[in-house]
Amino acid sequence: MKFELIEINDTVAALRKFIEEGNYSPGDRLPSERDLIGRLGISRSALRKALGTLENEGSIWRHVGKGTFIAARGLQTGNSQLKHLSEAVTPVQLMRARLSLEPALAREAAVNASEKSVTGLKAARDRAAAAATWDEYEAEDDAFHRAIAEATGNGLLLSLFDHLNGVRRAVAWNTVVRTSVRPPDNHSSFEEHNQILTAIQERNASAAHAAMREHLNSVSTRLFGEE
Repeated sequence: MKFELIEINDTVAALRKFIEEGNYSPGDRLPSERDLIGRLGISRSALRKALGTLENEGSIWRHVGKGTFIAARGLQTGNSQLKHLSEAVTPVQLMRARLSLEPALAREAAVNASEKSVTGLKAARDRAAAAATWDEYEAEDDAFHRAIAEATGNGLLLSLFDHLNGVRRAVAWNTVVRTSVRPPDNHSSFEEHNQILTAIQERNASAAHAAMREHLNSVSTRLFGEE
């Protein structure tokens, strides 16, 4: 029994190190169990016990059929709050929540963003525009939006964004249909990202708020056919 306890603790430590060194952010999905077993060199039973430990303490949460996700720091609880939210919230409700929060984040970023933050935003925008696949684009688009939350310089606002974004990643987007390998060159989000970034660079808070709202309304129109 004592040996088993040591083995579990070692596996938990190895899993924590993997997450830390992988720079996983709240809402990110971890690799599959099979992949983790190979990378960490552990048994399936040991991995599942370690995952259970991290889930109970609120560091991760699991969604059947979707995978294991990093929890939002400071807002996740042992009862898998994000999991319950992701199962209860519809895509339309989630978009309305984004429309309530993210324009305000863009406004705050315009007021508080450092030069370093603006540089990071430019890099995220450029990576999104150069993405070779939709999956890559979505990851970089996510990074762009999170960089805006970081640029506010407000830890509470960043935490709220991470919580919302964690739910966004797990909600079932059954309406999304991809007809190309990557976003087309005239994908509307590219120019919308430019407008948001320009407003933040120019310290124009009202323009940043309006540009983000226009961007999210455009996304909503593509997904649901309505504003």
